[in-house]
Amino acid sequence: MKRTAKSPGRPRRLPGDPTASQEVERALRVDHAGEYGAVRIYAGQLAVMGRGRVADTVRHMAGQEQRHLAAFESMLVERGVRPTVLAPVWSAAGFALGAATALLGDKAAMACTEAVEEVIDGHYRGQVERLGQAEPALCKTLERFRGEEIEHRDIARAEGARDAPGYRVLTGAVRTATRLAIWLSERI
Repeated sequence: MKRTAKSPGRPRRLPGDPTASQEVERALRVDHAGEYGAVRIYAGQLAVMGRGRVADTVRHMAGQEQRHLAAFESMLVERGVRPTVLAPVWSAAGFALGAATALLGDKAAMACTEAVEEVIDGHYRGQVERLGQAEPALCKTLERFRGEEIEHRDIARAEGARDAPGYRVLTGAVRTATRLAIWLSERI
């Protein structure tokens, strides 16, 4: 891409590209939606799992996601950004996904976590690259949250995610659904 004299090191904006302000709004909207969805996935899993070592692990991850959600809720208010109108959909879909994977067993629940967190790792990394120096505080928060999401992925793998029944189909479907949810939540 061509670089302009006004913005050294940054690609030139093309017609239809989001402005810097719109890019931040999209990031906050989609990240809030994603953390909300994660909280709902874990709620669905815990509703099925009840007690036990894996349920305790899920509670730990759910607590981190709840803190992420609270941080994004605060940022939405501070910056006057509206949340996605799809929140009711993500509430129902997240809970259903969590409950369905937990019904398939602990390993399937962990496969769900692994798939979601793999997509989120790349999503947060891409946001940091796009927002860069224009949003250092936000990027620092995204990097911290990304580290916790990677931790969740690694925990899921350690708990046997790859031994889940139908692992490839399950994780492929969850990755695709996660990417679609990201795309929609940025825009709607």
